[in-house]
Amino acid sequence: MAKYLFRSTYTTEGVRGLIDEGGSGRVKQTEELVSRVGGHVESYYFGFGGADTYIIVDLPDNSTAAAVRLAVTASGAVETEVIALLTPDEIDQATHQKVGYRAPGAK
Repeated sequence: MAKYLFRSTYTTEGVRGLIDEGGSGRVKQTEELVSRVGGHVESYYFGFGGADTYIIVDLPDNSTAAAVRLAVTASGAVETEVIALLTPDEIDQATHQKVGYRAPGAK
């Protein structure tokens, strides 16, 4: 499974729903959604001063993460950004891959 950070901001409509449903209601709904697509919610936090929610989830793959984001965003109540999270081991593997790259304008 891969880890993803879903960073979301409620629209005005979404805030009204949050007020009616409460934070724990949103957590429960999110856990059910993620479970249906074969994933698991690792952590769920509300915030202010930036995004409204910060949710770390384990999902089977990028396609599943994209499908969740599309469904949530299509609701019109939430704007969501998804960030793939990498482990230190994955970065170690990346540092050992040789990639040929020439920066724009470099000779």
